[in-house]
Amino acid sequence: MAPLKGKVETEIEIKAPAEKFYNIFKSRAHHVPNISPGSIQGVQVHEGDWKTHGSIKSWNYSVGDEVGVFKEKVEYNDENKSITLNGVEGDVFKYFKSFKPVYQFTQKDEGSIATLSIAYEKLNDNVAAPDKYVGLMVNIVKDLDAHFIKA
Repeated sequence: MAPLKGKVETEIEIKAPAEKFYNIFKSRAHHVPNISPGSIQGVQVHEGDWKTHGSIKSWNYSVGDEVGVFKEKVEYNDENKSITLNGVEGDVFKYFKSFKPVYQFTQKDEGSIATLSIAYEKLNDNVAAPDKYVGLMVNIVKDLDAHFIKA
């Protein structure tokens, strides 16, 4: 029997500085739907605000032909420029007991590296690993990168 807990992760190279990615997630997340409308259709604050550690936001996303809502409580780590979205409710919880996407941005000499991962626990064996959701994270980061390069 396959373990129900796991982590999926990918790394992509991006051209813009790590700081820009970190900052948009940390304080300007409301811009993400405008920059990546194919992936994110909206984001709202439920508790706290756009900038505060522990604030709760809900994201309206689409991945493939699935449209859903993901509500998360955010953790910021300024030192290693990571944003952890602790899932609290939403459509993914039809399949997962826990769901925790992490965006981490590392500055290189030229450009940056985005490490995108999701730690999860499936409700049962029939659930596929959340690779498509990592794909969604990749699409968002690529859209942001294109936006930052133009800006």
